Amino acid sequence: VGYLGRKRHSSTAPTPLASELLVSLFLSRHTYIHTQQTQTNNNTMGETKNTQKLTKAELDHKLKLAAPNRHILEDLAVVCAKDPSPDNTFQYAFCLSKSTEPSELRYAVSILDGLVKEGYEHQLDCMYGAACALYLLGEYEKARYRCEQILRSHPESRLAAELHLASIESKDQ
Repeated sequence: VGYLGRKRHSSTAPTPLASELLVSLFLSRHTYIHTQQTQTNNNTMGETKNTQKLTKAELDHKLKLAAPNRHILEDLAVVCAKDPSPDNTFQYAFCLSKSTEPSELRYAVSILDGLVKEGYEHQLDCMYGAACALYLLGEYEKARYRCEQILRSHPESRLAAELHLASIESKDQ
């Protein structure tokens, strides 16, 4: 059986020129397929890169808008000092995790990590808050790692996925 499934007769053996042509056609087809796959991969990579850039820009904007003012932080600190329940502590730390002050961001990570270790019921929120604080501190690898921890157990978490992409993009810049 020859090319295209046709039956071949022994008397019609391909000439050297025909064999060369067939090899050339095969190589051309193979090169074309490889080029198309490469272009598709490059387009996919380009789309992913653009998605990362857009996600980072949107997240940076959201985090800027979420930065707490002094009055809110002071009120939450007073409430937490009067009644240091896990819920009050969480609210204070989560608010701190969006701060513009590096010392407050580090403090937020410390508090939120402590709540996780103590078995606080909203561990996912604590992990996300700590990841946000790390991202704002410019510790993108640590933020990405925290997001990956969240996404392993909650792959549907849109917030963790956005922060994960933004962390990768920030590290690449």
